[in-house]
Amino acid sequence: MGNFTEWFDYGVYAYTATYIADSFFPGDLESATLLTLGVFAVSFLVRPLGGLVWGPLGDRLGRRQVLALTIILMGTATVLLGAIPSYASIGFWAPLLLVLLRMIQGFSTGGEYGGAATFMAEYSPDRKRGFFGSFLEFGTLAGFSFGALIVLSIDLVSTDAFMSAWGWRLPFFVAGPLALVGLYLRSKLEDTPVFRELEAEGEVEQDTGTQFRSLLSQYWKPIVTLMGLVVALNVCNYTLLSYMPTYLENRIGLSSTASLSLVVIGQLAMMAVIPFAGSLSDRIGRKPMWLISMGGLLLLAIPMYMLMAVSFAWAIVAFTVLGLLYVLQLSTISATFPAMFPTHVRFAGFAIAYNVSTSLFGGTAPAVNEWLVERTGNDLVPAFYMMGACVVGLVALYFVAETAGASLRGRGIPGVDTEPHPTAMAKA
Repeated sequence: MGNFTEWFDYGVYAYTATYIADSFFPGDLESATLLTLGVFAVSFLVRPLGGLVWGPLGDRLGRRQVLALTIILMGTATVLLGAIPSYASIGFWAPLLLVLLRMIQGFSTGGEYGGAATFMAEYSPDRKRGFFGSFLEFGTLAGFSFGALIVLSIDLVSTDAFMSAWGWRLPFFVAGPLALVGLYLRSKLEDTPVFRELEAEGEVEQDTGTQFRSLLSQYWKPIVTLMGLVVALNVCNYTLLSYMPTYLENRIGLSSTASLSLVVIGQLAMMAVIPFAGSLSDRIGRKPMWLISMGGLLLLAIPMYMLMAVSFAWAIVAFTVLGLLYVLQLSTISATFPAMFPTHVRFAGFAIAYNVSTSLFGGTAPAVNEWLVERTGNDLVPAFYMMGACVVGLVALYFVAETAGASLRGRGIPGVDTEPHPTAMAKA
């Protein structure tokens, strides 16, 4: 539920980008859209700072407390974003407030995603971690889809004038109640069994300086390999899920209603497949899933983007094909990434590596794609960008250990340090 709220907020911003551009950035539509996508990227530049703060706190205080704080920050910032007066009303203050609130969103997300994935992984049975962890990403897509449906519904019942003035703001106010529901649910949960065991054994890392030195000296390899996988994961994610409506409207000529409908249909298909893909990773392993996904995207990105330009129906088919290939990565995040670190540095290692890579290559993807398309005039740029990211991911995948079925307990790296933890032996 918390992840649903987090990505609902991001989705609503992406799906109302053209209205935000009109409200906060005077000038021609293309320049305003590029500025709006640039502000979208700003929140990602702050995410590493969030990871540096929330990650170590999550390893010292526990996963649950950090997740309660991040959802409050995210929900509050999103509601306030919807209430910012337009540039015509307050001038320069409007885009400045927009940037500040996006930075707060990015800071909260720096702890939210790593914490949520770690929480899911540490609560899941070792042999079913892929299946249970996949529901985190089910929440991601559900949040994106719900955001699109809310924007689409308001668009359908509103006039263009109302949508431009107030209609686009209404979805942001929905984030308030969603955040409260997520906070209530999180406050009722105990911290993860894996963290509580480490805490009971007195092995929780208490010194931030020691933790950072340990991360950089002992766990630099999983940090680098995780960052490489995240390049592929998030360039594909934000190119497909965040930039696609803007791309379809500006480059293919679809209406905002048609572009949102297409994305919703594709995301619903992805949601239907995610639990099965997660379960499959428990049987065949995480690495084969990533290999099939990135290899498939490398081969099919260009043909599918060419197919999108043919008609609305073929655009649905093409987006769905790319989305289903991407799901093979998406469904295993909670099973793959937390398992790359031992318990005492898991939250920090995941949060820092994930957010640094995401800030550089994920959140910037919509703006980079739009800028490159404008400069080159080539509508296949997003396909080329995804392909390049998949090459980086394939190189990183070679150095990743298989962790399907491995225990997450103790201070050893799952799948690498093969001596079992005493608690894991007792449970076996």
